[in-house]
Amino acid sequence: MVLVIEAKKILIALIKIIIVLAAFAALAIAAVNYFFPMKYEDTIERCAKKYGLEESLVYAVINTESHFEEEAVSGKNACGLMQIMKPTAEWIAVKSGMTDYDENDLYDPDTNIELGCWYLSYLIKRYDNDMTLVIAAYNAGEGNVTKWLYDTNYSGNGHDLDNIPFKETEEYVERVNFNKKVYEKLIELRRKK
Repeated sequence: MVLVIEAKKILIALIKIIIVLAAFAALAIAAVNYFFPMKYEDTIERCAKKYGLEESLVYAVINTESHFEEEAVSGKNACGLMQIMKPTAEWIAVKSGMTDYDENDLYDPDTNIELGCWYLSYLIKRYDNDMTLVIAAYNAGEGNVTKWLYDTNYSGNGHDLDNIPFKETEEYVERVNFNKKVYEKLIELRRKK
């Protein structure tokens, strides 16, 4: 009888532990989904494939730029998910052959992601796959990155950045790279399901 009572107590304790662990697992999953959402999967997959990009890079840029807020507008008037400046969007639309572009389309997720992916692809070609330069240029602009490459204070060889003079851009590059690594794992996990 005493043995049965002890076994029941142990079983109840184990059930409580399992419930607590399940609650922690649910919280962890909720936190990952909050901090690293995976919205617009079809558009991101299509555009990444179209422009030869890693999906993880696109997710990382969107997360870092707007945290997936379609209507986001920065203090510098960059718009939408991938935070594209209106003049840059117009230039991309012309260069990419998008004939029906309107600046209000920057708030349309499909259009914004299309423009942002085209631009990332352009930067990757321009900077010969150097992702530090690509990500820095996406944030600070090509003109700044080009100036830094020609300045021996920032580049010893004219091809690589030894340091980034804008703290915001330096932190941006770090955040995108971190987010990209997280998204690589999340994408890998989703594909295993």
